Parts: sequence; structure tokens; C-alpha cells
Amino acid sequence: MSVPVNLPLNSRGKLASSLPAEQLAEITELFDFRRVGYSLDAPFYTDPTIFNIDMQAIFGKHWIFAASIAELPEPGDYVTVDYGPYSLIVLRNDDGGVNVLHNVCRHRGARVLTEPAGSTGNLVCGYHSWTYSPNGDLIHASAPGETKFDKGCFGLKRAHSRVFAGLIFVCIADEPPTDFDETGKIFEPYLAPHDLSKTKIAYQQNIIEEGNWKLVMENNRECYHCDGHPELACSLFPTWGLTEGLVPAHLEEVWDRNKEAQSSLEERCRRYGLPYEVVEELDTRIAGIRISRESLDGEGESFSPDGRRLSKKLLGDLRDFRLGRCSMHLQPNSWFHFLGDHVITFAVFPVNEHQTLVRTTWLVADDAEEGVDYDLEKLTYTWKQTNLQDKAFVELCQKGANSPAYEPGPYMKSEYQVEAFINWYVQRVQEHLA
Repeated sequence: MSVPVNLPLNSRGKLASSLPAEQLAEITELFDFRRVGYSLDAPFYTDPTIFNIDMQAIFGKHWIFAASIAELPEPGDYVTVDYGPYSLIVLRNDDGGVNVLHNVCRHRGARVLTEPAGSTGNLVCGYHSWTYSPNGDLIHASAPGETKFDKGCFGLKRAHSRVFAGLIFVCIADEPPTDFDETGKIFEPYLAPHDLSKTKIAYQQNIIEEGNWKLVMENNRECYHCDGHPELACSLFPTWGLTEGLVPAHLEEVWDRNKEAQSSLEERCRRYGLPYEVVEELDTRIAGIRISRESLDGEGESFSPDGRRLSKKLLGDLRDFRLGRCSMHLQPNSWFHFLGDHVITFAVFPVNEHQTLVRTTWLVADDAEEGVDYDLEKLTYTWKQTNLQDKAFVELCQKGANSPAYEPGPYMKSEYQVEAFINWYVQRVQEHLA
């Protein structure tokens, strides 16, 4: 497939009209004739034009996880979120809500805020000092001799935001998908008892993986490779994703232990009124989701070598540490682990067709004291190691996709969630190209 590098986007984020009809037909055919149950053809992971389509059809149209409310505890606090060609300012306003603004000055396009996070009053562009209110209104622009300059026409462009259970989602589409509120109603009862409004950041890690964003998401959706995660396997049952009849002989004892632990967990959840049932609609709704509460090995409390708690402070109004993990996956760019003692959020932000930023954030109770209630190294150890291992796996796959010898291979039965993610992705892009 012959494609131009870095095909330009026009002012509304669409592929430039100069895209040849023959080339568009080739791309459409790749999606239309994707082989179900197999990995994608190499261009899906390597082609800059398909990456640009991903930025339009997926990241330009759908709700994206950006941050948690714990990252913006006070009015004026902000984070900047970059993916593909976009840069957004996510800002806590005086009313406790969240404003989302495109980080592009309306004068000559300079980045307005250049730090990844901070606190600000008004937003001042460092180039010519154009100054915007937290709502994005242009309130000052030195314009000598300009008698007809209307500041009201040059506010920062706004994007949409939603906050559910302390998680902040953004959408840059003119008209966002309408089913996201329904998805929020599904997961909010699972997450609300952990009360992210009363948490703080213990640590945040940014990793650039040399792989396409879809490979990052695919890797997260299966445990077929979990033998490569020895630290995680101390607490996460490596039978995750398996069902009766698929359990290999060497994992039968683990499978039985998992079933017993899950039964005990569900009894505790019923006692405390916590939802635990699996909700899995990964490719049957626009805002695809999988959520459940699942047991952990050992003491069943946290991601530690023996499964014991890693922070002494319970979150929210929880009354028991031994609550396993509430695990959630949301299309297209996030997954989460909510435990009794801490929360871990994962956000995937594409950089280009072969690089992806993976941001991991550990949250603890806002009154937890480092060195007293938790040891930071122990708190973060398991997932720091797991992230580095996953980085290596993703990069192996990217190298393979770059090889002329690559051809799609079959997903195993335990990889059904990978197939669901890819099916969701193909549906969304086909809708965009139609």
C-alpha cells in the first residue's frame, strides 16, 4: 500500500481533500475485508495515513479518558493532554467543574500552556501575551491601531467534558456520541464507593512505547502473555480470561483457588452492597465497556507479593480491604484498577503511528502519609515492572508488523477481548468512512 507520509489535516481535522480516490478505496477495503478472529494487517500498525484516520474516527469523535479529579484538586489546577495532533487544557473551574480548551492561541497558534500540569488564574500565551479567562474567553490582546478588533470572536476553542465517579473524560467532536452517559451510569455504582474526590496522586509515570496505540490496547486485553509478568502474578490470578475447558493442567490448582476466592469476594460484596457482576459490552455499544469486581490471590487486598494492602488507609466509605480489584476497561484508551487501599488509572495517548504515551497514575486516600501509611516503592513496584514488561511486548509486535514477512495471525479463545476491541475499532472507522 503506497501512502504519503504525514498526510495533512484540514482545519476541522478531516483528511485533506487531496487524498486520491484510489488510495481511499484501498484503505476502505482494508477495513471492509478485515479477517474476523485474526490480528490486523500491517498497515493498521505502521501506516501514517491510517493513523491520521484513527485520529479523526476514534480520538476525534469519541470520549477519551484524560485524568482523574484528584489531579485537579483546586480551582485553577490544570493538566495538558496531548494525543496525535491535538493538545487540550483540562482545567478545574471555580464552580468545581471542568473546562476543556484547545491549547492553541487564537492569534497565531502558539501553545498557550506548555507545562504538563500546574495551576493558573488567567491563561496567558507566552508569544504575544494574549490572555484568556479560565472559560477560554479572550480578555486581553494588545492590538495597536486595531479599531475593529472584536475580542469576542477569538476565544479559545472549547471541547466537551464529562466527570463520572471522579474520572474526567473529554471529547473534541462537535457532537459527541450520546450513549456515553448511559455507559457512565453502568460504571459509576462500581467506582463511587472509592470516592476519588478524597484521593491524591501518590505517583505518576509516563512511558513512551515504541508501538502503535492499538497494539498497546490489544496487549492489555489478554492474559495469554501473563507468564511474562512474574510480579503481577503474585496477586493477579494468571487464569484471567480463561473459562472451564480452557485451563491448562499446570494452572488447574490456581483455577480452583481463584474460584474459591471469587466466591468469598462475592459474598463480601453482597454484605456491603457493592456491585461485582461482569458487564461486558466491548463491541456492542459505541462507548464500549467491561467492568467487574474480581478476586486477587493471597490475602486478596492489593497488588503486592502476598496480596496484602499497600496503604493503611481505606478509600472512600469502604469498610473492608479484602475487596479484590474492581477492573474496568473503556474504549478506546483506558483501563483502571480500583482497590480498597488505592486506585491505578491507565491512559493511552497516541503520539504517531509507531509511538504511544502510556500514563499510569497511582492514587491513595488524601489523608494517607507517605512513609507512614504507605511505602511509595512498594506501592508502585508491581505495576512499574509490569508496565516495562508490557512495553517490551508491544515493541516486539511493532517490530514484527514492520517486517515484510508479517501476516495476521489467529487470536486464541482466551484472547476474545482483543477480538472485541478490534471489532469495535473497525466498526467505528467504517462508520466514519461511510
